[in-house]
Amino acid sequence: MKTRLNCPCGEHIRGEDENDLVERTLAHLAERHPTHDYTRDEILFIAH
Repeated sequence: MKTRLNCPCGEHIRGEDENDLVERTLAHLAERHPTHDYTRDEILFIAH
């Protein structure tokens, strides 16, 4: 299960599980990178 993602902007995002990680990552993207649109699969692909 992937629960961590390092955004290229330097933000480190952690979730309790994959669903939480995706939700937190989407929230980060909406706040900091509103022009970036990633799917759940793309987020999990770059997560670890």
